[in-house]
Amino acid sequence: MSNQLNMAEIDAILALHQREWSIRSIAKELGLHRDTVARHIRAWKQQPKQARAPIGSDGESDGVAEAKQATPQGGAQSSKQATPEGAPIASKQATSQEAPLGSVAPETGRSRQASLCESWRPIIIAKLQLGLTAQRIFQDLVIDHGFTAKYHSVRRFVKRLSHNQALPFRRMECEPGEEVQVDFGTGIAIRQPDGKRRRTHVFRMVLSHSRKGFSEVVYRQTTEEFIRCLEDAFWHFGGVPKVVVLDNLKAGVEQPDWYDPELNPKLRSFAEHYGLAILPTKPRTPRHKGKIEAGVKYVKGNALKGHSFASLQEQNRHLLDWEQTVADQRIHGTIRQQVGKVFAEVERPALRQLPAERFPFFHESRRIVHVDGHVEVDKSYYSVPPEYLGLSVWVRWDARVLRVFNQRWEQIALHVKHAAGRFSTQDSHIAAKKISGVERGAVWLLKQVRRLGPQSSRWAEEVIQHRGIEGVRVLQGLLGLAKRHRGEALEKACEIAVSYQSYRLRTIRTLLKQEGAKQQELPLLDEHPLIRSLADYGQLVQQALRKEVE
Repeated sequence: MSNQLNMAEIDAILALHQREWSIRSIAKELGLHRDTVARHIRAWKQQPKQARAPIGSDGESDGVAEAKQATPQGGAQSSKQATPEGAPIASKQATSQEAPLGSVAPETGRSRQASLCESWRPIIIAKLQLGLTAQRIFQDLVIDHGFTAKYHSVRRFVKRLSHNQALPFRRMECEPGEEVQVDFGTGIAIRQPDGKRRRTHVFRMVLSHSRKGFSEVVYRQTTEEFIRCLEDAFWHFGGVPKVVVLDNLKAGVEQPDWYDPELNPKLRSFAEHYGLAILPTKPRTPRHKGKIEAGVKYVKGNALKGHSFASLQEQNRHLLDWEQTVADQRIHGTIRQQVGKVFAEVERPALRQLPAERFPFFHESRRIVHVDGHVEVDKSYYSVPPEYLGLSVWVRWDARVLRVFNQRWEQIALHVKHAAGRFSTQDSHIAAKKISGVERGAVWLLKQVRRLGPQSSRWAEEVIQHRGIEGVRVLQGLLGLAKRHRGEALEKACEIAVSYQSYRLRTIRTLLKQEGAKQQELPLLDEHPLIRSLADYGQLVQQALRKEVE
């Protein structure tokens, strides 16, 4: 029947079963159904041991023969069988390179078939070193060497070569004063007075050249604590390195990115203060800072393990003493020299000089600009330019001053720090349209009125002279009328108001509505029938004087 297995396939099933292959693995390797494999194994086990035919007695395939040769006489062994006593255990990679083609791989028990590309190995390796792809190598083999196999054979062979020829990691050593690596580990919990234990974190910094270290224990991994630990380490070393390598801890890196990480703004300011570069490692790649990875383990296992402390200060004093008496005196396993001696003689002179002052600690936070153009800090309010209304800004403050920055970290405002409940508003931060004429004053208003014409200017000056402070709002109303009426009409109304000596805005409004006429000026007459001459009045005066004398 077409679904019957030949003896070679049955022998292959039993040979792999004796090597403790699972039914699923045998079925997958031979392209059979699991039930078929299980049925033949079950039938073979049901036979008496004397009646069991030796595997491969009626003819063996190459793969079955190789499986038999790989299995020592005297019984089947596991694929995880032990090596001879004293012999090293080979890795999978080494086995795949050293085992002859066509043999059975010890780690898997699966038979190897000689690749059709094996005879072209030197040519394929040379082309891989040139950076050619499997497709290009296949094309060159067909055209230049008459290669007759298929492309998939070349692709499998190239994949096998690439897997077997893994490149070793490259060790990176640094010049003196070039680099430090930092990281946090778990410290010893502190016993509190109430009997509870509080968790701690141990900060560790290691100079990459000399392996000189510094350790400090803190309660929290905040940005402020992280910066303080960095600064304490620099002042302990007596100098500043060029580069700080750290992992992507939240206290220092806001957005991890191997190519362009986003550092915490306060950490960036700290780096500018000390003139150093901050280089986070690639995410989830601890080997990029292997020196500090080993350094943290060294502190936890050698300095802290088995100890207990009643306070943070006690634990830090212990670490400082341990650095000087133990860590600095050791002969490092890599550099084969005493750590403290290499630091004192080689690396410390190479560190850059410390700044005159420590980094000025400040508070920093994001703020949203309120609808009144101010940001709130410690229950006080500080103005920003009007174009930032409703936007997010950075605010940095200490006990004396407060600075506001935009998202590009450009300073946009500077204020003196005020007590709670105070407003600090700068004139330059008020939009021009929001400054009233009253705030600008009479001088500015008179300057604006002069643009209307001479009569308007004359009336405005008379208003300020007669009404004082009250006249400021009157001038503001006059400027409002100028937006709704023609200039000639306004000039005529002001001229009439001056003639009547009326300095009320309602007079201007009435004249603009009625276009009132100017008051007529009557000429004075020297002679008229009803007017006596001055001589008559003189006689009357003399007569009156004589009567008084008599």
